[in-house]
Amino acid sequence: MDRKNKRLLLLIVSCSVSGVVLGGTSSWAESTMCMQATQVTSECLTQNPVNKTIQGMSTGLLAGAGAAFGAAWQLRREE
Repeated sequence: MDRKNKRLLLLIVSCSVSGVVLGGTSSWAESTMCMQATQVTSECLTQNPVNKTIQGMSTGLLAGAGAAFGAAWQLRREE
């Protein structure tokens, strides 16, 4: 594996991990805030917080990987 491929792989992995952490954290916080609201909605009661967190993590993974590919594409176009 040459140096450019290693850098691209590192960029994709780091952005994806960041997306997973941020997506999971924000979904968990949203679920917690929903349960602590003064008026709890039926949607809030029917959603499983773990499933909501996993959904946020997967969305973050895709967003992070997409951002890394977009950044790599932009850098490649500038060269």
